[in-house]
Amino acid sequence: MTLPLQAYRAGLRIGEPALSGLLAWRAQRGKEDPLRLPERRGLPGRARPVGPLAWMHGASVGEALSLIGLVEGMIARGFSVLVTTGTRAAADLIGARLPAGAVHQYMPLDAPRWMARFLDHWQPNLAVVAESEIWPNMILALDEREIPLILVNGRMSARSFRGWERCPRTAKALLSRIAICLSQTQDDGERFAKLGAPRVSIAGNLKFDAPVPPADPQQLAYLGDMIAGRPIWIAASTHPGEESIIAYAHALLRERFPQLLTLIAPRHPARGAEVVECAAALGLRSARRSTGGRPHPSVEVYVADTIGELGLFYRLAPLGFLGGSLVPRGGQNPIEPVRLDTAVLHGPHTENFGTIYQALDRAGGAVPVQDGVELASVAGDLLGDRARLAAMARAGQSALRPFEGAVSRTLAVLDPFVAQMKLQRLDRGGRVRPLARA
Repeated sequence: MTLPLQAYRAGLRIGEPALSGLLAWRAQRGKEDPLRLPERRGLPGRARPVGPLAWMHGASVGEALSLIGLVEGMIARGFSVLVTTGTRAAADLIGARLPAGAVHQYMPLDAPRWMARFLDHWQPNLAVVAESEIWPNMILALDEREIPLILVNGRMSARSFRGWERCPRTAKALLSRIAICLSQTQDDGERFAKLGAPRVSIAGNLKFDAPVPPADPQQLAYLGDMIAGRPIWIAASTHPGEESIIAYAHALLRERFPQLLTLIAPRHPARGAEVVECAAALGLRSARRSTGGRPHPSVEVYVADTIGELGLFYRLAPLGFLGGSLVPRGGQNPIEPVRLDTAVLHGPHTENFGTIYQALDRAGGAVPVQDGVELASVAGDLLGDRARLAAMARAGQSALRPFEGAVSRTLAVLDPFVAQMKLQRLDRGGRVRPLARA
């Protein structure tokens, strides 16, 4: 244990009261579920299933949904699955989509006593965490209990890598305790290996295999009838600073398309009122879905400030701008809109999903823009050419196919762990016990 790790553990052990205060403060602001706060302190909200248990963790919505294929695969192999998330939005979504045989809990904060309490109750036989969830006390507690830890969909940005490089001994002390690291790309794998992960493989991105987001068929029919005949596009997962650009683009476009409907789905739905203000500043009439508003003919900007409905709006809009890309936030994931036949526009900041955007741009399934003027120009050309929009959607689908298959490759890596556990006896609680000697 390096000195920074010892200091981290001691600080969080002493700081438990402060962490409890932080959780209470977040609950007051709607960022935590007040009824389930004990789970964030490692206190279980339900009993452990009998038999072998795989624990899978995805911090937020995208990471959690990317695990669905693995959850189904492990259930098919005879395991129950505990899925944990760290955000309220992810909990709301994943709880409705988990198959029978899987349960959801909130991930405890990384305080040593809380993490120990969590593991003592759930006693997982295998831990699988997604992307970049490198929590020191979690890793150390799993290692102490000899529970194999698999990092799947591993992602290590250049910025994160530079940060870990400043404390190489601590990075190695943690990453060397990971049984297998399955990274998304070659670059990610090389960074993990340089920092001390001993067994690194490239499995691809699980999000390419994730099921497309669902849509309520009644709402789809209802809204489809309401907006029938209107040109429509969506700005999805937008960040502060982008909604005003979208509103400006709409103001430019409405001279050509007087009946244009612009959907804006902010990355954080709680910002719906801010989006309305951006539209009002340019004299645009808007309505908020979260307050019961509907896209009636007089509405120009419809603010989709709800959780879990992007699948509905992508099905309604043949053209979409992906947020976090006109401001330096690294861009948002374009996989879902492409798979739902939405042609994609994006800004210059796409480093979070650089490989995907490059493939889409090369294939003609996406088009980059630099500012609001270019966004309005390109969007106008596409909205006026349905055949080109359809061709972009087909090109995007083709560009994604070579990236698929990460779920089957990841399950193939997990199979030896499954086989090993089947050779061992399980006590009634599910904990692995060595085979009795002959």
